[in-house]
Amino acid sequence: MVTIENLAFCYRKSKHEVIRDFSLRLEKGKVYGLLGKNGVGKSTLLYLMAGLLTPKRGQVLFHKTNVRKRLPITLQDMFLIPEEFELPSVSLISFIELNGPLYPLFSKEDMVKYLNCFEMSLDVNLAALSMGQKKKVFMSFALATNTSLLVMDEPTNGLDIPGKSQFRKFIASGMSDEKTILISTHQVRDVDKVLDHVLIMDNTRILLNASMMDISRNLLFQENDNRELAEQAIYASPTIQGNSMILPNMNGTESEINLELLFNATLASTDVITGLFHK
Repeated sequence: MVTIENLAFCYRKSKHEVIRDFSLRLEKGKVYGLLGKNGVGKSTLLYLMAGLLTPKRGQVLFHKTNVRKRLPITLQDMFLIPEEFELPSVSLISFIELNGPLYPLFSKEDMVKYLNCFEMSLDVNLAALSMGQKKKVFMSFALATNTSLLVMDEPTNGLDIPGKSQFRKFIASGMSDEKTILISTHQVRDVDKVLDHVLIMDNTRILLNASMMDISRNLLFQENDNRELAEQAIYASPTIQGNSMILPNMNGTESEINLELLFNATLASTDVITGLFHK
């Protein structure tokens, strides 16, 4: 669905390339989690994917069309939710009437369904909502457009604890085999239960590109106070109980994936982790 080829980008008045020689492919029917340290270009990558920034080199193809052309056929089939945004001071009904027609597959019935996930309704005025409520409304509209690509930058920022739990239900209820959702986040615990695939990036490459199934198959996540086992681990982090650790999964044992631990392990032991998935 999305092909990124040898992408490079730098902002004006800067010689530093935020992204350089970066390539990636996204398939339909998956929820991707995009992880990376601050400053590696995650948000920039999302804006390049949406055609809002012009790359210095390379290109982003969406259904084989260069997104920078900003063609209607492309714009009506993708939706970007930035980390920060403004909504007009109108009723939600008016917002839908103005913006819904821009997306041929927009469904008011779906909009109601997604709002219900957040215990909200159509009968609200956007000006009267808190930032967290606005985010819930905007995400509901985005998913109701039924675009084949939905890109979300830090979607759980600003949500309260119930809202973060509702977000997981919201994503699950709106996913289909024809959609691709890319979530860029630092809040890995908010999204780990909805992801099909994990991408961990730096400026030039994807350090880890693996499905949750492959991660579970290759890595064993444990937490205990066994020092000898910790010494054998690919990565270990001290906890109150002893150590959270990642070990090679030699016997196909199932364990609960700790994405935060996996992220830290990938940065600390990149060659070891990637070697298990990219032999």
